[in-house]
Formats: sequence, structure tokens, C-alpha cells
Amino acid sequence: MPLLSTGTSRRRLVTAAAVGFPAILTCGRAFAAQDPFTQGVASGDPLADGFVIWTRIAPDIFAEDGMGGAPDGLPVRWEVARDEGFRHIVKVGEALARRAFGSTLHVEVSGLDPDRPYWYRFIAQGVNSPTGRAWTAPRPDAAVDRVRFTAASCSHWEWGYFSAYRHMAQEEDSRFTLFLGDYIYESPGQPLVGGRVRSYGDLPEADSLANYRRRYALHHSDPDLQALHAAAPAIAIWDDHEVQDDYSGIWSKQLDQLPPARFRQRRQAAYQAFVENLPVRLSRVMRPEGYRIHNRLHWGRLAQFDALDGRQFRSPPACIEQGSGKGHMTAIDCPDLEDPSRTFLGFEQERWLYDGWNRSTAEWNVLVQNLLIAPMVFDTPKGPVIWTDTWNGFGAARRRLIDTMVSSGIRNPVTLAGDYHSFWANNLYRDFDKPGQKPVAAEFVVSSITSSGPPENFYKNAMPANPQIRYFDSTHRGYMAFDLGSDRLDVRMMATSDRTDRHATAYILHSASVEAGVPGLT
Repeated sequence: MPLLSTGTSRRRLVTAAAVGFPAILTCGRAFAAQDPFTQGVASGDPLADGFVIWTRIAPDIFAEDGMGGAPDGLPVRWEVARDEGFRHIVKVGEALARRAFGSTLHVEVSGLDPDRPYWYRFIAQGVNSPTGRAWTAPRPDAAVDRVRFTAASCSHWEWGYFSAYRHMAQEEDSRFTLFLGDYIYESPGQPLVGGRVRSYGDLPEADSLANYRRRYALHHSDPDLQALHAAAPAIAIWDDHEVQDDYSGIWSKQLDQLPPARFRQRRQAAYQAFVENLPVRLSRVMRPEGYRIHNRLHWGRLAQFDALDGRQFRSPPACIEQGSGKGHMTAIDCPDLEDPSRTFLGFEQERWLYDGWNRSTAEWNVLVQNLLIAPMVFDTPKGPVIWTDTWNGFGAARRRLIDTMVSSGIRNPVTLAGDYHSFWANNLYRDFDKPGQKPVAAEFVVSSITSSGPPENFYKNAMPANPQIRYFDSTHRGYMAFDLGSDRLDVRMMATSDRTDRHATAYILHSASVEAGVPGLT
């Protein structure tokens, strides 16, 4: 099969994608027939002997059936090399892009050397895909001095450009990217008013498999997201907007309009689209009972990363309001908050996590999950209230989590979260209402790529009553960069200069550290 460069046509297509939906609609179709790789390439789930490589054949990302205009069973060649020029190809094969799975390919590559970079590409219809770079993990028993990685959350297409992704792709020596949820947004397109920068156009609300697929196709056409996926492997979990805002388990936010039986069908379609469009290991994720995304990654003896599913198995929201399952403010004496029968993760996933902690010998234990763990209480004229959609609404489950951090004896626990469209650095305590305690762990919450933050003054006015919150900023968009060594964890909160500028710069907004052996923020 001849290996042809896509050349100018790819560059023009990607440039069209950068300016938003209308530009793609008018410019992208001119090149669709020439380029099956409009979605770029990605890798994920790194192990010591390999990783997953991904692409999607979608010459027409606007196809109304969500299939991307791809023929069924298209043969696609894949190659993995030890060098960017593909002079030393070490693995090669062929896979079929099936329409039943959205014409995506998830190739589980194995038999590679640990702790080193590899390059990969796909070839279809005589056209080369972009080249991606992936890293294998060190062996689980290997002594590792350091690992660098980045984290992102909440990329709403309409509210800005994905320039933060471009800067993440340029982070030196970043071994992988953590996507902490809200990779897409399900809402229907809105007019370009009120600060919106680019539009979903005529894409309807993502509520069916076809419409979820079309939403991912649009996001994956973005050149900055493509650059990030091509630069390093991804470890991705979902939050709510991959399905529906503020849903909880099988409970929709619109219980009166979408009861659990119907919502399960929508959720199943959304989960399938997520699994199709992220570089996940299908042999691990696809189970007879459904999709299991929680996962454990070892980076030598240095770190254990536990990535969680904080939506699928949850109990209904606390003190639910009539007809609505949406997150809401509720009084702190709401009886559901301390009900031990309620769970944030589902009891099976809780056991999996706690068993993993009890067996952990890692120097650092990083919890990769979607929502704020630290409590946040707001004083109102009617008394103190909390927001129910985070771990705040699952107080007994949060107590089990933090108690097990202590009882398991894991070393240097750190938790990560997204969702809140703001930067946070917090201390987690076993009993938040007792002064003079030592922290159990540090928590970092990454801001959004583009989504608007909560009201800054409202939150800052509440900070005196919430001393566990050590840093908060909701006015900046961006990402987090982590440098984890055997002696300390250094965190950079990276802000972008302007989400409405596709060429935005990035700078350090705030830095924080955790020292090994000293739980909590330095």
C-alpha cells in the first residue's frame, strides 16, 4: 500500500476546524473525500509493555447518522516505530473500521519495551494519518525518580478556543494527560451572544448515539485537541456532561420528563460514544454488565493512580426536589447527607478502591476523579447550605473515603478533581469541623479549558468559614501541570490569557507543593 502524505489538504482542513463550526461546514467538506483522518490520532492506557492507539475514520463529521461518512469494514493499517521517521518499525497490523462501533479503531499494542517513547500512525485509502507519540509505563517494580503529567477538564466548544490543549501538548516531558470529565458538552447550540465564541451550529442536543457521536466528531476536529492527543497518552474518566448535566446514577436531572427506564437508554448511548471516541482499552472497559471505566495505573514504584467513575453508580441526589434530580443547595441538616446506605462510587467500586489502597506499596497514591471532595459550606439568611452534586452531597461516603485513606496506611495520598471551572488547592481532614487537626491529604481541582467559572466573590466571601480551602480562583481558564518526584509533588496552575483567542498564551497563575511524608499542602 503506498504511503502518501496528506500535505496541504490536511493543514487546510485543520485550519478550518480552528475557526469553528460554520467554517468547517463551508470549508471542511471540500476536503472530506481526501482525508479519512479528520479526527486525528490518540493513545491511551499506558502499560509497561504497550498502550492503546486510536483513530476514527470520519471523512464527513457532519453526517446526520453520526457515522462520519465512512464505509463499513474499511481496512486500516497501523504501525508503531521506535523513531519518529518510522525507520525502525517494531509493530504493524491491520484492523477494520466498523460502523457498528462508530468507525473507530482501538488497537491494543503489546510486546514493547517499558518506559520509553514510541511513535505510531495509521494508513487508509493510501493516506497517512498524523503521527502520534506514546509512552510506555515503567515496570511496576521499577525504581522511578520522577514523572510529569497534565490534567484538564470542562471543554465547552461554544465558550472559547482550546488553546490550553495546545500548551498542554507543549509541556516538556509530560508522560500522559488526565481528562477529568466534561470532555464534551451535550447542550444544543446557542447563538453567538453573551460571550459565546463559536457555535455548535445546527447540531441538536446530544441525546442519542448518533448525536453524541457527532458532538465528539466536532470536538476531535479541533487542531489543539488533536495536538494534545498526538503528544501523549490519555487517561480519561467521565463526569456529567458526557451524558446530561447533573445526572446521578440512573436518575436524570429531569425526573418528571425522563424517568430512570428511559434515562438508562440515553445513558447507554452516551457511554458507548465515550468509549468509542476515547483511547480506552476495550478488553478492560467493555463488560457483559456494561462499561467499566475505573482503572489503576502504576508508574513504577513511584506512584499508583486510581481513576474513578463518579457518576454511573451513584445514589440519587440528597434531599431531592420534586420532579428534579439536579444538584441543588440544601441545608446541612438534610438527613441524606450522613446516610451510610448512600454511595458516591457504588459499593463495588468502593471495595475495588479500598482493596487497592490496602495493597499499595507506591510512594505516592493519586486519586483521579471528577468532583470536589473537600466540604464547602455557604452561610445564608436561612442557615448554612451545601451544594449536593459533589462529595458534599454524600457526607457518609466521603467519611468512608477519608477514613480508609488513614486506615489503609497509603503513603502520600493526593486527590484530583475537575468540574468546578476554577482552580482550588485544599487540605482534606478526617473531621473537618474539629480545629487543630493535621491534614490527611492534599486536593487539587483544575479549572476549565473554556467553560465559565462560578461567581468569584460569592465563593471568596465563603472562604473564612472554609479554612480547608487554601487557594481558589474562578476567573481564569486553563489546566494543571504536575511534577511528581520521590521527595515532593509540585503543581503549576496554568492560566490561558484569553479563551476567546485561539492563539492565547499560557502562564503560571499559582504554584503549590506537597512534600513526601507530610500530608497536605506545604
